[in-house]
Amino acid sequence: MRIYAFDLMPWPYLTAPSIYPDPNSLFDPNTGHELYEQHLQQIECIEECGFDAICFNEHHSAPYGLMPSPNLMAAAVAQRTSHIRIGIFGNLPALHAHPVRLAEEIAMLDVMSGGRIISGFVRGVTREFLAYNVPLTDARARVSEAWDLIIKAWTEREPFAWHGKYFDYEHVCIWPRPLQQPHPPIVFPAESNEGLELAASHHVPTGAAYRSTARCLEIFERYRATARRHGWTPQPSDHLLLRNIYVAETNAKARAEAEAHLHYFWQYLLSYHQGIMRLLGQPLPQRPAVVQRAEDVPFWELNFDLCQREGLSIIGDPDYVIRELQAQAQTLGCGVIMGLFQFGSMPHDLAMKNIRLFAKTVLPEVQKHQDA
Repeated sequence: MRIYAFDLMPWPYLTAPSIYPDPNSLFDPNTGHELYEQHLQQIECIEECGFDAICFNEHHSAPYGLMPSPNLMAAAVAQRTSHIRIGIFGNLPALHAHPVRLAEEIAMLDVMSGGRIISGFVRGVTREFLAYNVPLTDARARVSEAWDLIIKAWTEREPFAWHGKYFDYEHVCIWPRPLQQPHPPIVFPAESNEGLELAASHHVPTGAAYRSTARCLEIFERYRATARRHGWTPQPSDHLLLRNIYVAETNAKARAEAEAHLHYFWQYLLSYHQGIMRLLGQPLPQRPAVVQRAEDVPFWELNFDLCQREGLSIIGDPDYVIRELQAQAQTLGCGVIMGLFQFGSMPHDLAMKNIRLFAKTVLPEVQKHQDA
């Protein structure tokens, strides 16, 4: 099992739940400067502690994530680290007017980092398209065309023309080209049938996030079935799973230290969905009388007990965290766990404690059989 650390870089100072569009008067640039530096220090610690990769992604116009350009973050991380893999999970090709520019940036990052880039592509959630005033209707088709164009830009050695439905170029020949050959590895996290079809048809890994263990199993089974139709069999390393992870000396202490920050993550940061639904004229979901699964309630109503029971969070002492990681990996056929080791409103010192204690007590055990 490989362990990647995932950094959303959330804004941890909201006094009320996020409702899209949040006014940016809630963001203080001076405090933001300190926050970016703290997260870069956490990333340095993650490399020192022996994690397999550090990952981040692209989000816009919300306190949920302060990285509208994950490539800028990757450039900073490349200079603050020396050997850890850098996963961009991912860029949103459908929002890039020029996929050739995206191909150039990722190639440049790969060369700058010494060939450490893992390039993730995602379709993106509704908020990102609202922020850029781009219709969702063509998103999947735009991603597919951009993907093929980027791959050709990375691998073609002579200038070529591209005349597609969405993108049109007479002469494409990027400088620099990637260090990794034929190109940086690609990951496409997805849940819909269309997204899983894109991942499987391109023979690349996929990932699941914010879903119960049971729901993730269903997603991965659809992915494996789709891959078989395309003539290949995904390996455990082709399945990536995102979880909120916190380890402390005892289960009780882990809950005491992490619960408020998990609450902030779901009920403050993920509450932005309410604003989007209102803008789109959609009714808010009704809470069922009996909640049996995590998927029975919207993100902003998830709580500690439900997340722990359904596998969305893994919070406890080292023995509990090891057992739960191994159990989920075995159940799902998953070879890569991506951990949010700083989540919600968790302060810097607590995040650093979590990273170091996980590295000392959990990481050596779960990394024993990385090729299994």
